[in-house]
Amino acid sequence: MITNFFIPELKNHDVQELWFQQDGATCHTARATINLLKDTFGDRLISRFGPVNWPPRSCDLTPLDYFLWGYVKSLVYADKPQTLDHLEDNIRRVITDIRPQMLEKVIENWTSRLDYIRASRGNPVPEIIFKM
Repeated sequence: MITNFFIPELKNHDVQELWFQQDGATCHTARATINLLKDTFGDRLISRFGPVNWPPRSCDLTPLDYFLWGYVKSLVYADKPQTLDHLEDNIRRVITDIRPQMLEKVIENWTSRLDYIRASRGNPVPEIIFKM
């Protein structure tokens, strides 16, 4: 995905100042992945084994991490899909059914997280569960 989609897509945009951040998941920190990302982002890579280390116990600041993946997964697997087509249908249905009001709450939650981090002025923040 990085080689075939992400990097070619970046070439369509001015990304000279773009920083790339990812968590410490094993697949994200494989040597080949890190080298590819270093070639693309240089010192603007925040990742375990990257030029800027991923901060341990950092709170999730992206709605994809703290909301979407868990929400979608909980609904997609509810009826235990047995085929790839069934799984794909469930994913499409769940994503399509997300309503604007839910996304507004997610954005409100996101701005609250950012305000909290800003107020900490770079100091460590205790783990906090942000409610939807």
